[in-house]
Amino acid sequence: MMNKNTVLAWATFIMILVGLGLIALGAFKYDDVAGWGFAAVGIGFFAIAWVFNALKGRV
Repeated sequence: MMNKNTVLAWATFIMILVGLGLIALGAFKYDDVAGWGFAAVGIGFFAIAWVFNALKGRV
């Protein structure tokens, strides 16, 4: 059974994967201004994943 900490752990893992994917899209696929946007959103996903990781054990 999944408790709150397990859900936050999975959410953190998924957000890290999506963040890496967005940064990879920005770095390798788009060479114009859109690449900077993808990379910025990927870093934002990392920040939210960091918050989810910090919330484990406190919720």
